[in-house]
Amino acid sequence: MPQQVYHSLEVQAWEQRWFAKQNSSYALMQQVAWMIAQRLVPIFQQHKIQNIALCCGQGNNAGDGYLTAKYLKQYGFKVEIYAAELGASKDLHSAYQEAVNAEINIYAGFAFQKTYDCYVDALFGIGLNRELDADWQQIIKNINAQKGLKIAIDIPSGLHANSGQPLPCAIKADYTFSALGLKAGLFTGQGKEFAGMVEVISLIPVDTEIKPLAQLSPTSISLPQREAFGHKGSYGHVLVVGGHADMGGAVMMAAESAFSAGAGKVTIVCHDKHHTAILARSPNIMLRDINALTKAEIQQLLDHVDSVSFGMGLGRDSWSEQQYFKWFPKINAAEHLQVVLDADALWFLAEHPETLTADTYATPHPGEAAKLLACSVKDVESDRVAAIYALQEKYAGQWVLKGAGSLILQDQLWICTAGNAGMGTGGMGDVLAGMIASLKAQFVGQIQLHEIVTLHALAGDWLAQQGMRGVQSHHMNAAIYHVVNQGNNK
Repeated sequence: MPQQVYHSLEVQAWEQRWFAKQNSSYALMQQVAWMIAQRLVPIFQQHKIQNIALCCGQGNNAGDGYLTAKYLKQYGFKVEIYAAELGASKDLHSAYQEAVNAEINIYAGFAFQKTYDCYVDALFGIGLNRELDADWQQIIKNINAQKGLKIAIDIPSGLHANSGQPLPCAIKADYTFSALGLKAGLFTGQGKEFAGMVEVISLIPVDTEIKPLAQLSPTSISLPQREAFGHKGSYGHVLVVGGHADMGGAVMMAAESAFSAGAGKVTIVCHDKHHTAILARSPNIMLRDINALTKAEIQQLLDHVDSVSFGMGLGRDSWSEQQYFKWFPKINAAEHLQVVLDADALWFLAEHPETLTADTYATPHPGEAAKLLACSVKDVESDRVAAIYALQEKYAGQWVLKGAGSLILQDQLWICTAGNAGMGTGGMGDVLAGMIASLKAQFVGQIQLHEIVTLHALAGDWLAQQGMRGVQSHHMNAAIYHVVNQGNNK
């Protein structure tokens, strides 16, 4: 079953309902700390860690830290605490007293007395939603500058629990132990950079009132078996439309990825100056000259294909606009088509908003999303979840908001946890557009959009096994072939 991801306010309300049933808040704090200590023991043994600094703030997250310090000392580790002035919480004061009773050294402030093997972050919890002041920023930067393993309790301090944005800096953890439930900010935006390996500390039963914000897209994906009597007509015909005179590579990468993902036939419609280069690379791709097609021929093409990937390398000049209005109304009106809108098609959609069909898959990066929503990239990145819902509300269709921890909105929200920084290179979006068109042409409702996004990310991970630097989009074909043929995928 896919893992659920929650908004921080949902988790806080869930806790309060638990306490309202006469369950002890302090006992829950003890359980969280005890479970974290147990998870840390094998990690510390693996990394040969003995000396540990616990960094505690002023709220209940610090209470988790004081108690974790106590339990780690009971396991035989050398633990010292660096702490801010205590807040008013009764549970926090009780946890502090347990650390005192355990005879753990507690230093006021965060001037480390020596070098430690590990630094445990219990400064701020999931309630932080304001930019940190200069003093706290310096404390976090100082912790990050220390050599040694970094562990975050609940969420890396300084990271927004829901958006994954640093405020403006955050602890760069190697491991994060998320209390009660997973938070979206650990997986999207910049969250992956700060969270490290994420484990959930699940201690209380999920009640009927809590509503998940999203689900993590599973990384084990099984495609239907091919039938022995299948032929090229059985596996979908993909049409790739774009390719301005100055931009031929995008349609080429989209078409090649469509073939690599298993499409039976692929046709590119683009400027004819690119035809020779395309045939030299991929003689199996069929070609049409975008300037030579009449409206009737365009309609005939659309009637005989299963999916269209539209917009890659289309451009944004007057020629591009003419092509957009020749193609988009017909594409959007075709009920049988699986449609992918990417790149310049999204730019023109923003200029001329239309309602999309349920089988249209729009794949903006944050800059394109900002254009579509008439806002700034900062606005999009500050709340990626709100942005993708706003896109679907305005335009309908299904959406992928690309980037680290890509968001996928179908009937519900999914977060892709696969992928790597090496994929931040030109053409990766064109490859994804081709994959979506290919797999939807082959399987339609048998494969979901979030699964295709995850397969694309897994292909990138496979390609980056020997290193992320220098990964190139046109190398993705072998990786796509690999991921769509894993296990039972044939």
